[in-house]
Amino acid sequence: MKICSWNVNGIRAVLQKGLLEWIKKESPDVLCLQEVKAFETQIPAELRFFLQEYQYIWHAGQRPGYSGVATFWKKSLNVHQMKSTFVEVEHFHEDGRVVEIQFSDFVLLNIYFPNWWERADGTEMLSYKLWFYERFLKYIDDLRAQWKKIITTWDFNICHHEIDIARPKENENSIWFLPIERAEMDKMVAHGYVDLFRRFNPELKDKYTWRSYRAGARPRNVWRRLDYFWVSEDVVPLVTRVAHQDDVMGSDHCPIVLEMNI
Repeated sequence: MKICSWNVNGIRAVLQKGLLEWIKKESPDVLCLQEVKAFETQIPAELRFFLQEYQYIWHAGQRPGYSGVATFWKKSLNVHQMKSTFVEVEHFHEDGRVVEIQFSDFVLLNIYFPNWWERADGTEMLSYKLWFYERFLKYIDDLRAQWKKIITTWDFNICHHEIDIARPKENENSIWFLPIERAEMDKMVAHGYVDLFRRFNPELKDKYTWRSYRAGARPRNVWRRLDYFWVSEDVVPLVTRVAHQDDVMGSDHCPIVLEMNI
């Protein structure tokens, strides 16, 4: 099984920048998109037509052009459940942040975690962001208590370690790299969850997933690793490949890919 995940930073914009060609090349069994920034009624016709062999869930926020996640999966896959109590938390639902699908072998959560800007209702974000992390960890722990394998893919909006950010010393007091944020990832490790890219590439440097649109950021590799696959430990033996496709253009994020023997 191949799962591809990409923060597209606007589905309608990335369609003009090679999205369909990339999907055709990768042919994912499951496609997870974040920051689609469109309501379901605004799904472009060419995307609907191109993905006819897939079913999907589209979770948009209430604010136009803000947030939104979507998960597509091939109709041949065995899906058991598509309902999540996590997303029923009012603020999470309003912002369009979570799609959960329970397959026969695992639970897949596609999430766009809060960033550092204001929420759609204008409220301060950092405390909301930390609350989101807390609720998320409790939720997946509850799933684990039911003996479910967990795969999460997301734009987590945190760089965990110094190796995950260019110029860590200059950014040690910056959002995305604050100690209070990074501690949330430490909690995930303590609860038995695995950052797959780092598990398979523990010392690999200069591999990031987000770069600023500002001139010169890309050639100077001034990037951050904000996009992850985190899984429960029992998923790790199934993994055959995990990769960042940092040569793929079209968004300020790059796609990430997970392949498994499932």
